[in-house]
Amino acid sequence: MIRRTALMLGLAAALSPALPALAQSRALSAQEQQLINEINAHNSAIRTMVGRFLQIDTNGGRQEGTFFIERPNKVAFRYAPPSREEIVSTGRGFYVVDRRAETYYAYPQDSIPLRQFLGDQINLLNANVIDVTNTDGYLSITVIDETVAGTVQVSLIFDTETKDLAQWTLVEPNGSELTFSLYDVQKGVDIPNHFFTFPATYSGKEPGT
Repeated sequence: MIRRTALMLGLAAALSPALPALAQSRALSAQEQQLINEINAHNSAIRTMVGRFLQIDTNGGRQEGTFFIERPNKVAFRYAPPSREEIVSTGRGFYVVDRRAETYYAYPQDSIPLRQFLGDQINLLNANVIDVTNTDGYLSITVIDETVAGTVQVSLIFDTETKDLAQWTLVEPNGSELTFSLYDVQKGVDIPNHFFTFPATYSGKEPGT
C-alpha cells in the first residue's frame, strides 16, 4: 500500500508549484527570475498532460504508474498493478482511491501544499524559494511549505531547454525522501472525464465532513 501522507504531499508539490504567501528565503538573480518566469509561462500554457511516472522512496522502494492532468483542477495518478490505488482530483479535494477495496481517503483541496498548479496560472516567484541551481541543462528550484505535518521541502527539476517538469524530490518533516520522475509525457491529449472520477458507491469520508 502506498504511503498516503507522503504521496499526497509529493503529488501536490509537484503538480502545484505556487505556494501560499511566505517570506522568500533566497534572493533571486535577474537571470533566475527570467528562467522561472519562462517556466511559469510554459507550464501555465499546458492544458493537458499524460505520461508515466517512477516513484522511489528513501528505502529504495520503486513504484510506477501513469498520470493524467487537465487544467483546471483535474488530476489522476494511477499506480501500476498489482496496486489498485490512485489519486484523483476535480477541484473539490484530493482522493486516494483503492479500487480493490472500493474505498477512498479524502483530503481538502486547500490543505495540500502547492495545489495552485492545477489552476489556470502558475507563479513560482510567489513560492518560498530557498535555493535555485542551474547545472547540466536542468534548473532545480527548492521550495518549502509549512503543513499540518511540519515543514515540507520540495526540489522541482525542470529541463532548461524545454521548460518541462522532469522530476521532483519531497523531503518530509521526518527527513524521509520521495522522488518522482516523469517520462513518456504527451501534451494536448484528450482525456476522458471518467479518468478523474470513481464510483459514488465507494466508502470513505468527504473533505469537511
